[in-house]
Formats: sequence, C-alpha cells, structure tokens
Amino acid sequence: MSTTHSGMSPVELQRAAHDHLWLHFTRMGAYAESEVPVIVRGDGCYLEDMNGKRYLDALAGLFSVNIGYGFGEEIGEAAAAQMRELPFYTNWTYAHPRAIELAAELGSLAPGDLDRVFFVNGGSDAVEAAWKLARQYHAARGERRWKAVARRIAYHGTTMGALSINGIAALRTPFEPLVPDAIHVRNTNRYRRPQEETEAEFTAFLLEDLEEAIVQAGPETVAMVIMEPVQNAGGSFTPPAGYFQGVREICDRYGILLCADEVICGFGRVGEWFGSIRYDIRPDLIAAAKGLSSSYAAIGALIASNRVMEPFLAGKNIYMHGITFGGHPVMSAIALKNLEIMKRERVVEHVRDSEGAIRRTLSQLLELEIAGDLRGAGFFWALELVKDKEKRETFSDEECEWLLRDFLSGRLFERGLICRADDRGDPVIQISPPLVAGQQQFDEIAGTLGDVLTDAWAELQRR
Repeated sequence: MSTTHSGMSPVELQRAAHDHLWLHFTRMGAYAESEVPVIVRGDGCYLEDMNGKRYLDALAGLFSVNIGYGFGEEIGEAAAAQMRELPFYTNWTYAHPRAIELAAELGSLAPGDLDRVFFVNGGSDAVEAAWKLARQYHAARGERRWKAVARRIAYHGTTMGALSINGIAALRTPFEPLVPDAIHVRNTNRYRRPQEETEAEFTAFLLEDLEEAIVQAGPETVAMVIMEPVQNAGGSFTPPAGYFQGVREICDRYGILLCADEVICGFGRVGEWFGSIRYDIRPDLIAAAKGLSSSYAAIGALIASNRVMEPFLAGKNIYMHGITFGGHPVMSAIALKNLEIMKRERVVEHVRDSEGAIRRTLSQLLELEIAGDLRGAGFFWALELVKDKEKRETFSDEECEWLLRDFLSGRLFERGLICRADDRGDPVIQISPPLVAGQQQFDEIAGTLGDVLTDAWAELQRR
C-alpha cells in the first residue's frame, strides 16, 4: 500500500481526515459516507489525488496558482535559502531585506504612485487593512469617515470587516451584527439589463446609482469605495466603458478613497500585472494576495498611494494595525521568486496573447441550450446557466441545488475537471485556469464542460 510524505497510507489519511480535518466552505455531512478528495501532487495545470486520479485544475486552486504547479523545486530552493539566512522576523519597527525588496518590486509593478506596501497574510486581511487605513487616513486629516461602499453580490473576504463589505447576504447573515456601515450598490451585470440599453446608458445608470447611494449615506461619512476590476461572485462581471473613470471622478468629488480589490485580478489574471492598469482605475489603494505568490505561500499586501501614506510620514501618527506574520521573510522570498518566474516565463504576456483563444474556445459552449452568457477577461471567465435561453430565465433555488450540487459538481469531479459551479447570484460555471494553460487545456475544459452540461440539460428535461 502506498504512503504519502507523512507516512500515512491512503486509508489512514481518510480516517484522519474524517476524524480531524474541518474543510472550508464545505458541507461536511456530504462526506459522511464518502471519501474526502485528497490531492497529493501537482504539475503544470494538473493535479493528482491519493488514488492516482488526474484532474485538470480549471480554477487555479482558488483563482490563485497563477504559474501552475510545476515550479515547486525552484521556489522551494528560494524558501530554503531564506530559512538558512533568516527564518523569521517581524516588520514591527524593524525591517528585513526580503520585505524591502518585495515592497520595492510591487511599487514598480503597481500603477501610478502606488508605492507604499503594507504586508498581510492574505486577501481578507488586505481588505480589512484597507478599510482600517481609509478610516484612519481621514481621521489623520481631521475628518470622521467610516463607511464603505461596495457592490451587490461582490465577495471581499471573511474576516468581520471584509465580511461586512461583502455584497452576498447569505454569507453575512449568520454573523450579524457586523461592522457598521457598509453600503451596497449595483454591480456591472450587463446580462440582466434591458437588451436595448446602450453601453453608455448602462454606465450612466451605474454611476447615478453609486452617487445617489453616497449622497444618501452622507458623503462626509464615507471613507472608501471598494470594487474588483472584474467582479468574481456572480460570474466575472466586466466594467462597461467609462465606468471606472466615472467612479474615480465621483470619489474625487466627495473626497473618498478608491480601493481596487485585486486579490484575484492582480498578477496577470486579466492580462496585465494589475486589473487597475487594464481598466484605468487609478485607485488610491490596492488589496492584493493570491497571485502575489501564486499561492506557493500565504501572503498578501495592501498597496497605497503616496498621498494616502503622507499623513503617516510626519509627527506622531501611526497606522494602528499590524500582523505578526505580515511580510514574513520566507513568504516574501517565495513571492519574489514567483514574480521573477512570471517575468522570465512572460506569463502576463501569455495571458494577453491567449485571451482571444480561450474566449473563442469557451464561446463554443454558447451553442448549448443551458448556456446563456459567457463573460470575463484574460484567464477569468464565467458561463451563466439558464432555464430558458430566449427569455434569459434563471433556475429556482430548488433547481439550482440539484443542478449545481447534486449533478454538476459530482459529474465534473468524475470527469477530472476542477472548476466551480456557483450560485452567489445567478448560477454560473467559473473557469479560471493557471496562467500557463494553453490551447490543449482550453479544448479539454470546453470539451468536458460541453459533455457534462449536455447531460445536465437532458436530465433537466426528464425531471
């Protein structure tokens, strides 16, 4: 019987998983009578479980393994070298070389004058840090502002502040009361707008909604507007032309900081180092994580403009926030090596050059009766599933439960394709492969999805 590096056999791993491991965002009862999937190795865009089953990871972990799974040895060597030199020290009062070098590298990659970097452990921490910094920035300038504006259905993390900013009611409700005050405005879901509406009209509609929400809340109380360049939850909502330029103008008019949540969109996912560059967002803050290390390490960052940093550079002002492991030397060394690999392998350029190919390949799925809309950018896509294509009619909650969880999730697992069947909003299949994927993987994704969705539609007609 084979064993893993831990020395546990597959049977022992299953027993220990059932007895001790609590999985994230998982219905644990689903594994009462079945095996927990245990992934033991990866290479390129593929994973293998303890039973030898092979999977194409069309979700890049969680939109995050940007360089794929094939650089473990090189990155491991960078981590080992840092372990030998300095296994740990904090960024509280002191500094260490890797954090300094990584901060400088991020300053060179980020747009505009976003040159100041505060390290955290991950995406939720970065969003939490952004809201705290926005509040304290305004306080340092003699204003009491505390409210945040985000978009409906948008996901921004799970810590209490980030959760409050989330636009997904089902995630917030179990933990209420939350941090006051978060305001939610309309997102850029073009598919659910009147078909005769022009793009310019849609942009104007969204900007009017945003400004009205700010005015009603009291502009003098609003600290931050936070938005993803391409919104993940709900299914890769891209911005219409002129949208982010209008958001920037509104924020400037009312003295509000604009934060781009680039936890997913950053580091090549949409074909630029940051989505803010692609969509000319010009934010005051960027929340980053995931692709910063391609998830080879747990690290995130809040990147701030020099203007936001300015009140903290003189006198006794201190940003009253800190995390023990923020900018950990080993994590920073891994992130630096990841960015080095991305540049050497021209990963961002590959995404930009391949966007047309992945779009064309996935567009074949729109021939299916169940496929209503394909949207996204770079290597960040969503296919919306519909009950009636002509009417754009969505499924009921009961139908979604069967379609996404009872049928699609299990059938895709059987076929060895990892993507996400999601109903935070209308039901979608989320597709976001490692940024090293090519036409072979695009064809495999589209082929498997086509087969499984065809079967799902046929089963729906029989129900």
